[in-house]
Amino acid sequence: MKKTVVIDIVGLSGRLIGEHTPFIKSFSENGCLATIQPVLPAVTCSAQSTYLTGEWPEKHGIVGNGWYFKDECEVKFWRQSNKLVQSDKLWDTLKRKDPSFTCANMFWWYNMYSTTDFSVTPRPNYLADGRKIPDIYSHPAGLRDILQQELGQFPLFNFWGPNANIKSTQWIADASIRTDQLHDPTLTLIYLPHLDYCLQKFGTDVSVISGELQAIDKVVEQLVTYYRSVNAGVVLLSEYGITNVSQPVHLNRLLREQGYLAIREERGLELLDAGASRAFAVADHQVAHIYLNDPSLRAEVKKLLEKVKGVEKVLEGETLREAHLSHERSGDLVVVADADSWFTYYFWMDDKKAPDYARMVDIHKKPGYDPVEMFTDPADPLVMPKIIGKLAAKKLGFRTVLDVIPLKADLLRGSHGRIPEDKSDHPVYITEGPSSDEVIPPTNVAELITRQVLS
Repeated sequence: MKKTVVIDIVGLSGRLIGEHTPFIKSFSENGCLATIQPVLPAVTCSAQSTYLTGEWPEKHGIVGNGWYFKDECEVKFWRQSNKLVQSDKLWDTLKRKDPSFTCANMFWWYNMYSTTDFSVTPRPNYLADGRKIPDIYSHPAGLRDILQQELGQFPLFNFWGPNANIKSTQWIADASIRTDQLHDPTLTLIYLPHLDYCLQKFGTDVSVISGELQAIDKVVEQLVTYYRSVNAGVVLLSEYGITNVSQPVHLNRLLREQGYLAIREERGLELLDAGASRAFAVADHQVAHIYLNDPSLRAEVKKLLEKVKGVEKVLEGETLREAHLSHERSGDLVVVADADSWFTYYFWMDDKKAPDYARMVDIHKKPGYDPVEMFTDPADPLVMPKIIGKLAAKKLGFRTVLDVIPLKADLLRGSHGRIPEDKSDHPVYITEGPSSDEVIPPTNVAELITRQVLS
């Protein structure tokens, strides 16, 4: 078997490969660059699961980064158990072909409790006094200790939130190299998230993000240089391209106006009660799942959504099957935004009654994806002193809420999830050797990686 590394450069598209990514450009020119037909929804968990199983979301069940867990009546995002993926993964196929095959999963999602041999993923410690301590989960467990002893604590607060930057991506790259030195896996999967942050914050204006492109290019060069030194084959790919947006669409507020949402008020703040709602939206970038606890509302809700500015189409029945999203976890309706729009999870009508988690980085409490977690309020000149003071209080053991995230959805400049019309905004698949493929179906990625390992 051929030792192989697959480097996932999140957000990379053909549009961004150029003078500010000289190494990636050279790598693609000396090898072969193809585009990947985007998965719908074009989001991390769905795309990765499709790449690793060779199946569509209708089979593997990962219909987004989160969904409504109907048996628990709760919306949950960013779960981590690999058992949620309902299809075999490519490493299972390779293990059956050769029992000596080993695989390392470095930060690809659904990382925990899988059949890979080595894995590392973010897993903060939530202490009883309210503090969140950066940490990782690994298999085997001792790998966590080795990596953090040698590389320092995983920089969780640079992985997501207002301070997300290249530091976390660099740590993942360094940890991947160290894991390879320790265990020499046959196949290594590496997740590099850096572009995802800056592209959502600033859009695709190269004059603004040139430094970020150069930063990720250097990390990719470091990884490729190392893996070439150990005679590994290299694949570069991405999950989706990010495109410019300017219009947030508040689907839950619209459904609330029609009387479909159930809202609970606690301590003067509002919470969405999904289990008691007649209809509600689970927003995930440019795609939203609409769940109907009252099925009689289907036609009425569909008609309502089709008239909303920013909604491109509403899928159900046959159109949902054609999109490969007909799975029990999917919404009764699936809404896709137009090119300039994206969907918020916001359900309150008055910011004074927004839940406490709305102003925090809290990916597990929010009933939908919230990219505004990458921002602080640009109109607040005291926001940094506030953050420093609150962090100091937390370190001293005081309970405090890090409520520094603005409720300003119009800050966002880039999004993804729908399938862009321009192929230069599609994800890419770059290999060292020649290939006749110009456009790759996402369900073929598993076969291509498997073929690379078996070459």
